[in-house]
Amino acid sequence: MRLTTEQRAVVEHVSGHARVAAVAGSGKTTTLIARVLHLLERGVPPARLLVLMFNRSAREDFQARLAALAPAGQRLPDVRTFHSLGHRLTASLTRWGALEPRQLLAADWQVERLLRQATLAALADDPERRETALEADTLEALAHFCGLVKAEMVAPATLHERLDLGEESGHFVSAFEHLEAMLAEHALMTYSDLLYRPLRALEADAALVARVQGFLDHVIIDEYQDINQAQLRLLATLAGRGAAVMAVGDANQCIYEWRGAHPDTMHEHFAATFGAATDYPLSTTFRHGHALALAANHAIAANRRRPDQLCLAAAGTPDTRLDVATGRTPLLETLDDWQRAGRRLDEACLLVRSWALSVPAQLALLRAGVPFRLAREDRFVFRLPLVQALSGYLRLARDARLLTDPALIQRLLEQPTPFVARERLAMLAHRLAETQAFPERHDPLLADLKGLPLRNLKRRWALLCELPRLAGWPPARLLAHVVERLEADKVLKRAAASRDKGEEDVRLLDVLIEQADEVSDLGAFIELLERPVENHADGMLITTVHGAKGLEWPLVVLGSVNEGDFPHYGRDNPLTAERLEEERRLFYVAITRARERLLILHDGGDHRPSRFVAESAWQDCRQVNERLLNDAAGSPLAVSDPELVGRYLTVLGRSLPLEPARRSDVGGTEPAGGGPFSVGQRLRHAVFGEGEIAVVEGDPANPVIEVRFRQAGRRRLIARRAPIELLAAQSG
Repeated sequence: MRLTTEQRAVVEHVSGHARVAAVAGSGKTTTLIARVLHLLERGVPPARLLVLMFNRSAREDFQARLAALAPAGQRLPDVRTFHSLGHRLTASLTRWGALEPRQLLAADWQVERLLRQATLAALADDPERRETALEADTLEALAHFCGLVKAEMVAPATLHERLDLGEESGHFVSAFEHLEAMLAEHALMTYSDLLYRPLRALEADAALVARVQGFLDHVIIDEYQDINQAQLRLLATLAGRGAAVMAVGDANQCIYEWRGAHPDTMHEHFAATFGAATDYPLSTTFRHGHALALAANHAIAANRRRPDQLCLAAAGTPDTRLDVATGRTPLLETLDDWQRAGRRLDEACLLVRSWALSVPAQLALLRAGVPFRLAREDRFVFRLPLVQALSGYLRLARDARLLTDPALIQRLLEQPTPFVARERLAMLAHRLAETQAFPERHDPLLADLKGLPLRNLKRRWALLCELPRLAGWPPARLLAHVVERLEADKVLKRAAASRDKGEEDVRLLDVLIEQADEVSDLGAFIELLERPVENHADGMLITTVHGAKGLEWPLVVLGSVNEGDFPHYGRDNPLTAERLEEERRLFYVAITRARERLLILHDGGDHRPSRFVAESAWQDCRQVNERLLNDAAGSPLAVSDPELVGRYLTVLGRSLPLEPARRSDVGGTEPAGGGPFSVGQRLRHAVFGEGEIAVVEGDPANPVIEVRFRQAGRRRLIARRAPIELLAAQSG
């Protein structure tokens, strides 16, 4: 097994704890297998060595490769996930009488059934809220909340207060308590309980801790940056004082904060839990070439919470092509070129920050007849209940006779939710189809309805009656009118169980209207929305960046890299410095999935390119790569960060003449005064004229500002890239 100098240092680590900072594609699995074989050669008994992997597929891959490389007849150590470790520990504690016997709920439908029952019990006195609470998205959010309570080992009320959840999550704490009672009553447990129950038992009984400690000399844990509090505390309990812990991970790839991970886990938390450790870098990537390695280094450089480590491309890695373009035509052209070169579509992946942002690509690929597949089939845009309902509104505009169809009327009344029970909506839909008139206020069908639910139903019926008169409108205008009359953005935000989900639903509306604007015929747009779709196994994969963690493809297209979408923020969801760093880590993970080619796309039009595009200095990276490949010095290269590029070259043992790029070369100008930017500050924009800063968000060194311009209204700008000049304050 050939190893680099850095890998060999990890393998031959002598004693004590160790932290291994491994960049994307650095061969850490190969290194860890070599480490295990090295320990076995030194005489460490296999039973006293534990390897923990992040998920089942990683564990199975590690086991298979370890078995293939181990000497014949060599006994091998335990390789487990945290869940399998918890399963074994639960069995032991149950056998000892410390835990009551329980059966594991292995099927999703079993957990969903209990979540439904817990929700109904929590909302026993509020029947009108049950419909929204029982929708799939809300149940999914509740399941996530219950799992996070156990992952973070905190009281449900404390967690609910800390999280930024939507209005429709008010029953979550009560639902969690009902769920726990049902699990105990029926002797059942979920996967989260495999760690939660034994850890609670151990932390409550020092005698139990003594029984489980002392069996390990070495613990190796992969993807350490992604572990949560329950996993960390269980690991510390089992390792005790005697076992040497080797943690392997990359703080720059910590993207699961929403489920309990933390970027400081590799450093502050490790030291606080286990004590001093020897640090080892794995800084050479075998996945991609210099252009992308440099872009990754630039992309993450602005983060304060990151390791001081460069990603370096190994000799012989692919000469990764790096491009940035606008719109969807480059996506189709790239895929066409890819296939013309004899490559398969299933070697390509389209990554998006959120599922709503995949809609333009889905529609473009459908129109072009390019096969694709989604990592989650329920995210086909045409299968979403909201999209099906919007299509129904548009069909009604073309055919007034549909106003007598009770099934269609019910579907349109239900989406987006009017906060009314489904049984009542079914009866109301039949009445409306028969009478073509909204019931009077005293009608028993409207009993107990008031406020927002009643107003929603009245507005929807008025809209349904109005639509046939608007059949001549262009699709985008008609769809925007429907969305406005439904007050869909307000309803979706209120109905969502989390702020992020509400904003994604509203973004979906924006995307659909943008797509409708590209189609002149209403019938053609309706046909597109209702087209039957299915996954094609040989097609291009579409998935989210979170879903792509740990994976790689020869061709990666990163779509909708727009400011406001990636990084994700809005007026109701400001971008704090911490969230900006999390978004930047997500971008870093996204671009480092590519091996041979990376295409970054922003949507154009009213959408500005994300700040991350400029931060990656992709054009600089291509120039430096070209010089390195041609082994040519030439005239000095103007780059945005000569120090970073210089460090990269020094480690490679190469040198190129470099000089700082002028501000105009990197996409912006330095505003007069250089900041700081503050609310109330007056400025002058080269296009919009004079205005006053109303909002300052994000990184103080390069914030997003919202400005009230005298003539152009409110505009959002990336402060350091906008052509602005700060004006001196007027004296009173």
